[in-house]
This record gives sequence, structure tokens and C-alpha cells, in this order.
Amino acid sequence: MSDDLPEGARLSDYDFDLPDELIATRPARPRSSARLLVATPGRTADRIVTDLPEILSPGDRLVLNDTRVIPARLRGKRHRGEAVAGIEVTLLEPAPEGRWRALIKPLRKVAEGERIVFSDRLSATLIGRDDGQALIAFNLTGADFDAALAEAGQMPLPPYIEAKRRADERDRVDYQTIWAETPGAVAAPTASLHFDADLLAALRARGVTMTHVTLHVGAGTFLPVKTDDLSGHKMHAEWGEVTQTAADEINATKAAGHRVIPVGTTALRLIESAATGRGRIAPWRGPTDIFIRPGFTFQIADALMTNFHLPKSTLMMLVSALMGLERMRAVYAHAIEQRYRFFSYGDASLLLPKGD
Repeated sequence: MSDDLPEGARLSDYDFDLPDELIATRPARPRSSARLLVATPGRTADRIVTDLPEILSPGDRLVLNDTRVIPARLRGKRHRGEAVAGIEVTLLEPAPEGRWRALIKPLRKVAEGERIVFSDRLSATLIGRDDGQALIAFNLTGADFDAALAEAGQMPLPPYIEAKRRADERDRVDYQTIWAETPGAVAAPTASLHFDADLLAALRARGVTMTHVTLHVGAGTFLPVKTDDLSGHKMHAEWGEVTQTAADEINATKAAGHRVIPVGTTALRLIESAATGRGRIAPWRGPTDIFIRPGFTFQIADALMTNFHLPKSTLMMLVSALMGLERMRAVYAHAIEQRYRFFSYGDASLLLPKGD
């Protein structure tokens, strides 16, 4: 029974009350003007993201996720003679043979073999369905598909923002990092949304170095944990890559005794997946379903910059693994009391488990 589990092993251990008005629906402008809660084991400080260069030390290395969010939300129509039904499609991940796994609403209104038309250029055919998900094939591939999707699609905002407003043209910029390069994500690595060109320049002037890795964030990042006993939870796999160059840079930083600080939980999960031992990382490419919760031993990450996460989410478990469950409860209580803005477009935290 879950009542017999130790603290930190139950889903209910990660619950908290969050006022609805603290859920951000737009980002701070400029990006780096967002608030930054700096937490060490014994101290909490209220800062601003633009303070990062004076908080970090020369030689620190930030690890940045360079995935690019695709406009994965599509609204189209299914035609049966004169009968027309509005259909919403959210792309989840690419599948073999150029197909895509997707969510279709309402799925019951589309039969296998039927076509959904999104624009004059773009349409898709339902190939199959499995456990509420659909497998679809588009009429275009490669660069033609990318161009048509860019025209027809919208940014796939998280459910807690979509519940308050629909995506618009501003989100095409706001929900994308300034270094986004490799298309494939259906959710943004949101801690990275706080960085702009001026902040990057100030960090480089401070002697902070940066390494790019790629993890394509999937819609599974928003899926709820369904069991109170966390040992029964299976993470949704996401594809990532750590190149030889990235591994060499991170290993050099660790060997020199400097800190490796991933920006975002996605970058952290990826470098810990690629770790080969204490302070060592190797090139890595493939899917990862790593589940980081209290009891996990970190091999690479020395700290973490991240946004504020949903109650009872696997990301709350991850930050609790880094800082300790009681410490994170206190950090979040402070954030709520001080009216920090939460979730994807919200404010940030810098978690330093070993102190400044």
C-alpha cells in the first residue's frame, strides 16, 4: 500500500496548492527581466534573470537544449460529401516511413483512410489508431512539409495556457528559444525562454561557457502521473543527442573543477542519460525515458536553472531529487508567497545544491 512507502516515494508527496492567478499566460518582456529565485541548501534570494552573470562564476558551463518547437497544432476539416467536420490535430512525434503519431479531436469523427485538410497545401490521412492516439501520413515530406506546416500550424501551448487562451502569432516567437536549431519538439525547453542576446553576451563576458545538446521535448511532458506509488510510473521516451563536441566540452569543465549547470530539466535529463560515471559523459544519441526522483545520484549536473513546475509532476520529483523534498517545499512556499509566476511562461529558479 502507498501508506507504507517512505516519504518522497508517493505522488501525493509532491502536491501543493497553487493560486490560479500565478499561472503565467504570457512571458516577461524583455525575456531576461523575469524574476529569478536563487536557492541554496540554507538560503533563498529573490533576484532577476539579468543578475545571472554576477551570480555565476567564470568557468561555469551552461548546457542549453537547442531543440526547435514545431507548430504542431493543426486545425482542419474532414469532408464526407457535403458533410464537414472540424478536426484538431496535435502532432506528438515522428514515426517510421515519414508518418506521425498524433492526437486527433474528435478521433471518432475520422475513419481510417479518410483525409483531413488543413490548407491548400497540407493534408493528412488517418492510417491507424492505438490507445487514443492516431497514426497519420501527410501529403508532403521534407522541406515541402516543413514549409506547409509553418504556414498552417500553431504553436502547441501547454494545456494550462490553452485553457485560458489560444495560441497566436506572438507565441511563434515567445515559445521558441533564441538558439533553437533542430526541429522536433512539441513543447519548449521553457527555462531557456528567459535568455536573450544581451544576457548571452554578458554571460560570455563573465567567462561563463555554453554547450548545446538536443532533446526533443514531447507531449508526454504534460501527462499526469497516474499511480501514487512512483515505482510504477513509466516515463514517456524522448529523443536526444549529445555530440562528441558537447561531451568533450562538458568533460573538460568537470575535469577543471568547474560547474556544469543545465538550463532546464530537459537538458539535465539528457546529460544524466549520457553519463558514463561520476563526472564523465560520452556522446549519446537515441530515446531516453530516464525518471529522476529522490534517491537518484547525479553524475554530471552540479546545479539547475528551471521554471516552477506543476503539482504532482515528474519535474517536481526531479528538482526534489536535486535539492531534497523538504527544501523544495520551502522554495515553492516562498515562490507562492512572493507571487512568482509559474509554469512555461513564468519566472525561473536557480537551484544550487552545494551552495553558491
